[in-house]
Amino acid sequence: MEFSKMYFLGVGGIGMSALARYFVHEGKKVAGYDRTPSALTSALEREGVGMTYEDSVDTIPDEFKKPSDTMVVYTPALPSDHRQLNFFRSGGFEVVKRSQMLGVVSRGKYVMAVAGTHGKTTTTTMTAWFDHEAGGGGSAFLGGISKNFDSNLVLGPGDRLAVEADEFDRSFLQLRPDVAVVTAADADHLDIYGTHEAVREAFSDFIARIVPGGTLILRRGVDLAVRNEDLRVYRYAFDAPADFHAERVRVLDDGRHTFDLVCPDRVIRDCTLGIPGRINVENCIAAAAMLWVAGFDEEKLRGAMASFAGVRRRFDFYINTPRRIYMDDYAHHPDELRAAIGSVRGMFPGRRLTVVFQPHLYTRTRDFYREFASALSESDEVLLLPIYPAREEPIEGVCSDMLLPLISVPAQIVEKERLLEEVTRKNPELLVTFGAGDIDRFCEPIAERLSRLP
Repeated sequence: MEFSKMYFLGVGGIGMSALARYFVHEGKKVAGYDRTPSALTSALEREGVGMTYEDSVDTIPDEFKKPSDTMVVYTPALPSDHRQLNFFRSGGFEVVKRSQMLGVVSRGKYVMAVAGTHGKTTTTTMTAWFDHEAGGGGSAFLGGISKNFDSNLVLGPGDRLAVEADEFDRSFLQLRPDVAVVTAADADHLDIYGTHEAVREAFSDFIARIVPGGTLILRRGVDLAVRNEDLRVYRYAFDAPADFHAERVRVLDDGRHTFDLVCPDRVIRDCTLGIPGRINVENCIAAAAMLWVAGFDEEKLRGAMASFAGVRRRFDFYINTPRRIYMDDYAHHPDELRAAIGSVRGMFPGRRLTVVFQPHLYTRTRDFYREFASALSESDEVLLLPIYPAREEPIEGVCSDMLLPLISVPAQIVEKERLLEEVTRKNPELLVTFGAGDIDRFCEPIAERLSRLP
């Protein structure tokens, strides 16, 4: 690439930060804007990325104001009136979306893409770890921070590239996968797509971009149009009959699972996944299927499953003792929430489950408040935080209170400044915090408070 400098708008996002790190590694001068400081932006600054948190042309470093040597990458989550974005657009700069840049970077690679309205971050991270340990290496762009790699960017030998294929703004249509997993195609991002049918059509368009002779691994029960003429299609499931599934599933005392992995040509016996949760076993099966297609060492794959440490904010344990359990999870769609609560119930039967949930986006809350209430009703008690707006302006009449009358277990609204006090007062034996907003900033304080309770 002829540009010596890269400027990222929304650089603190998980996908954008991975690209920024990639270009730092490639020797480019990198800087960027994000709305608020975070642990991730602090890490980027330590790694050499110049940061600004004010949407002003004046805060753009002078060395990044020449279109001849600076390329600009932006997230579509930015508002259309963003001052820095409009400065670059009107100034003759080459300005591309994050998805377009990821498409460029992935050219010439053996692309292993994971798409789906939920489960894709964990499945992609498993694929990257399994490939690293049992597939000979490879690189990855991840949608979360891998605990094994301590990063959302993996740079390794070989041409294999694991990528999270994001359906937001149809970003995944920039990729040309050699092998792709689709975990789910539920109604989501209706502010972008309008209807569930449009979401499903976008996933079919993604499938159509798999290269001729490539492979699709589709979760059992996901019904999508497959228009490719030259494509191998496999199904996966947890323990139902499918090309890839688990048999002889046993739950260990700490919530982890041991199982036999059934593949089309073999059975890999006595696998133990390093993290707990039934849903994670299903994600593991999908990731292992990707390795089966690309090629792998069977014994090393078994070891990679056992050593997989998970993803931050995905079934992330802060306290796990016989007396008390506290974990945090990114679930922000009703189906994710229901699956996660079900997994927690299966891991810790008989425990009273208290859930803290922060709804994410006004539009998602408006579209799914009934479904959210139904999923939350599968817990024993619910604390609801106000909606995290992210990129959106408030919608009149849309608020967390909409869920309360529909939740069938004890539930209450809690303002963020009172959350620590209320959790301490509840003294829960099994607590899970859910949400894709800024609820994660409470995790350490909650854990610290709970660890001091008798």
